[in-house]
Amino acid sequence: MKIFEHEYPSNRASSSRPADPCAGSETDCDVLIVGGGINGCGIARDLAGRGWRVVLCEKDDLAAHTSSSSTKLIHGGLRYLEYFEFSLVRKALQEREVLLKSAPHIMWPLRFVMPHDPSMRPAWMIRLGLFMYDHLARREVLPASRSVDLRKHPAGEPLKSAFKRGFVYSDGWVDDARLVVLNALDARGRGAEVLTRTRCVSAQRSADKWTAVLEGPEGQRTVRARAVVNAAGPWAEAFLRGVARPARDEALATRHLRLVKGSHIVVPRVFAHDHAYIFQNPDKRIIFAIPYQDDFTLIGTTDIELAGDDPGAARIGDDEIDYLCTQASRYFEKPIRPSDVVWTYSGVRPLLDDASGDPSAVTRDYLLETNTAAAPLLSVWGGKITTFRKLAEDAADEVGRMLGDARKPWTEGAFLAGGDLSAWIGGTSRASRPDDDFERFVAEVQKRHPWLDAGLARRLARAYGARIAEVIGDARSMHDLGPAVAPGLHERELHYLRSEEWAVSGDDVLWRRSKLGLHYARAEREQVDAWMRAHEADGEEVRAAVT
Repeated sequence: MKIFEHEYPSNRASSSRPADPCAGSETDCDVLIVGGGINGCGIARDLAGRGWRVVLCEKDDLAAHTSSSSTKLIHGGLRYLEYFEFSLVRKALQEREVLLKSAPHIMWPLRFVMPHDPSMRPAWMIRLGLFMYDHLARREVLPASRSVDLRKHPAGEPLKSAFKRGFVYSDGWVDDARLVVLNALDARGRGAEVLTRTRCVSAQRSADKWTAVLEGPEGQRTVRARAVVNAAGPWAEAFLRGVARPARDEALATRHLRLVKGSHIVVPRVFAHDHAYIFQNPDKRIIFAIPYQDDFTLIGTTDIELAGDDPGAARIGDDEIDYLCTQASRYFEKPIRPSDVVWTYSGVRPLLDDASGDPSAVTRDYLLETNTAAAPLLSVWGGKITTFRKLAEDAADEVGRMLGDARKPWTEGAFLAGGDLSAWIGGTSRASRPDDDFERFVAEVQKRHPWLDAGLARRLARAYGARIAEVIGDARSMHDLGPAVAPGLHERELHYLRSEEWAVSGDDVLWRRSKLGLHYARAEREQVDAWMRAHEADGEEVRAAVT
């Protein structure tokens, strides 16, 4: 593993356009990326870091769909071993610690408990799977798996007494929506232009370039690019069929995606300890129960195949709520009922069609498909959040090959935005745990800013990492943060989110840049939305300054 490099210097909104984008070329950029989810933003970051001129467009907000609707795990996928997906599991396991070290403020290690149900899988099979999970890739900070007596371990307390034995192993947790934003921030800091609320309405291919029409808040704009990356996720197939226009005498072939809806429920906290659970179900699927936002437990996910539905309209069904409640209640002493559910979310996973009859068995691996019959085209099929960095690295390699200019990869040893805490806590060693580094960081934030409310200090540290200084600015008291628009959410932070993180609406702030919406009453959420609408002109001024 490479030693982590320092992250790029802080960049303000005025750096969101690449410097001198048309110099020495008839094109506006080298690469146009369509899609602002984790894959699109990860690819933009990698390409920009290699010196390519990049424009990314996203029709909605960053991470508005699949990339904010995951189970929020950095994991190898223990269950994929049963489907003999050894290459995928190994690739994901190799990425765990790379990612955990790159952004310790939004990712941290998590221990999982699997209560043993002999009717599901024999103990020897679980031990064998966990042995492989421990050894398929190198571990530096994550502890190995072990057996536990649930009659004595704290994780056994909320479970039914029938579960006496369990297995504990390591993976990681991630704030998925913020992971996307951090990649976009890094991409912009390295020269990429990131356009949200901007739809690619057409992309005409010729022999040597693409001419795309982008439609955003300021109207239409034409962008000429040497190559296009189709990272539209659930819309990747639709992009090739309806938006991309081939050159003369050429057909743009496309693959068939299987769109699989995964839904989650959030209930009041079911257990007090800091471990998560993985539960085996009679249908051979698994669900997770994860500590969430201090006061809640996150339970998911389902696998429901969509047929012809708009991926953006995916919502949880009553049958899915019943399923998750029923399966969790097989293990917890106190039943989980639909009436306990305080929030739900659903996302659509764009999986490669591998002819599997069971949506749960469809591969989560990715495929990068290149087309060089005319101006280069790269389409991203499938993938999972844990392997986004490696996918982006492979994609950038392919783009360089298609453009005839291979450039070296760089992201394995690089911090994401806010992830380099060294200015606050000093250097870290290879063996240091990212979660321990983060706790030292929180203590230092409180030491430097003793006036800052402790709960707010921790939340800001979690969200922004070392970039917390840009949010706090020169504030020397709580009063300097401006009025509280909602409890613990001050105007200064909202101005930062508008100017630096592409936040436009209340939902952007409450459900993607944070999960404060889960803690607020409806009236408080409406206050935030009203503030954002009242300050739309601020965003227009920022955009004018950028252009």
